[in-house]
Amino acid sequence: MASPPSAVDPSTPLLKQRIRELFRHLPRALAGQEEAVHQMRIAGRRLRVALPVLARKPDGRRAGRALRVLRELTRTAGTSRDLDVGAELFDARVPPGRGATAGQRTLRARLRGARTRSRARMADALLDIEIARLRRDLRRIVSRRGEVLFTAVLRLRDAREARGARVLEALAALGDRYDPSALHELRKRLRKLRYAAEVAEAIMAQPTSAPATFKALQEQLGRVRDRFVLSEWLGRQASGAVARGQETLAAEAALLQRSFLEASWSAHRAFLELSPAERVREGLLAMGPTRSSAA
Repeated sequence: MASPPSAVDPSTPLLKQRIRELFRHLPRALAGQEEAVHQMRIAGRRLRVALPVLARKPDGRRAGRALRVLRELTRTAGTSRDLDVGAELFDARVPPGRGATAGQRTLRARLRGARTRSRARMADALLDIEIARLRRDLRRIVSRRGEVLFTAVLRLRDAREARGARVLEALAALGDRYDPSALHELRKRLRKLRYAAEVAEAIMAQPTSAPATFKALQEQLGRVRDRFVLSEWLGRQASGAVARGQETLAAEAALLQRSFLEASWSAHRAFLELSPAERVREGLLAMGPTRSSAA
């Protein structure tokens, strides 16, 4: 269990913790281990949100360079993670074994093959990222110690208001419309808001409902996204099979594509049933007073 942040300087211990978490998972992620890749991406995203709040010079050269490398690091592993989740969803819908049809077995083999190739490409791409430079920059940032509490709290308030407004605007623009791309962008905004809420909890040493509120919405949108991405992959398999005259395989792929697309629609309906705009407002309120109410 991590030690509680210092009452005098909560920023430095939290910044160190976020950095340690990233590099703890990196070696196994480079080896292509599925869970390590997932945890590395989470740690990298958490650090990307925490750094502009906790660093002494968030607009400085080192912080800017570190944020760019962190963004590259998390994005590089994205496709591999999508295929990992897709393989899990496929196996849950079509359990391996004698009950699977020949077409389903072919599709599973192709999905697993795509995942294996993606992991290899990811590992190569990660090795090309300037990890050593990132370590040096982060070490230098930490050596200056974290930002004073008052300034960090002000930055968090500004981040909460700006990000909260963008999330609410996106929800209003979407309404009850199923738009996978827009919903994915909304999910990313909710994730940043959640990580900001986690930083606020840590430096104030005051638990709130905000992180759990944003996490529930984010994860539900993840279900929408994961099923849609797999349906798109299956659609490409169906189109390829048609072009090659493999009618049976094309029919199998198209049937599964429709099934996962319907599952994505269902996950979206479940998201709307959560009353997301109301939940976001509750989470923002739990994070503390706004600039106008504090004035």
